[in-house]
Amino acid sequence: MVTYARGNSRAPWAQPATVALVCAAAALICAGGIARAAVAESPSAEIDFSRDVRPILSSNCFVCHGHDAEARKGDLRLDDRESAFLDRDGYAVIVPGSVEDSLIIDRVTAEDDDVRMPPGKNPLTPEEISTLRRWIEQGATWEEHWAFTPVTRPDPPAVSDEAWAHSDFDRFVLARLDAEGLSHAKQADKRTLIRRVSLDLTGLPPTREEVRAFLDDTAPDAYEKVIDRLLATPQYGEHMSRYWL
Repeated sequence: MVTYARGNSRAPWAQPATVALVCAAAALICAGGIARAAVAESPSAEIDFSRDVRPILSSNCFVCHGHDAEARKGDLRLDDRESAFLDRDGYAVIVPGSVEDSLIIDRVTAEDDDVRMPPGKNPLTPEEISTLRRWIEQGATWEEHWAFTPVTRPDPPAVSDEAWAHSDFDRFVLARLDAEGLSHAKQADKRTLIRRVSLDLTGLPPTREEVRAFLDDTAPDAYEKVIDRLLATPQYGEHMSRYWL
């Protein structure tokens, strides 16, 4: 049985701030999925390199045109802006603003199997090709991978429902929902909240006594106290350890 001591000695990932970050990350991932779907459906949507283009290149091109010099073909890197945009004696793989002059479009749309990229029986989908075309038409803005970008603290965006946004995380999530014309879910009642957090953190439903204590606790930090209590239980350690067993 895995146990963790109460108080400040619990594992670093068990801190309340970490739980909040995980929840926010999950919400942003969902929002990112919504954004990708919107891009696919709307020809006028702005293409984001990191969200829309890099995944296409990474999944289909980096094996032969990535950082591995031994596996690289054609002396071309599509994970590096300088190489991807390089003038190669009159032609370039990517020419910002010009689909016609961008060799990458010729290769991914070629009908000849010996010419089309990526090689093999899995060509890019029409949606992926459309994304590449629109990205180039819009200027082929390149972004470095987030791992190499200095961390900055952005200003929280203005949102339509300030009362709903209890934190900066909420504001970023709500701003994306507003942009997509979606509405947020209603606030869950306390009985639902304690059931959700108990199942999430321990894999077990709350006891009747725990539910009653939470319902009777009218303090502003009642929910935070429930999280702290659950994070300090052996059941939390047991539940989390399943992912490493």
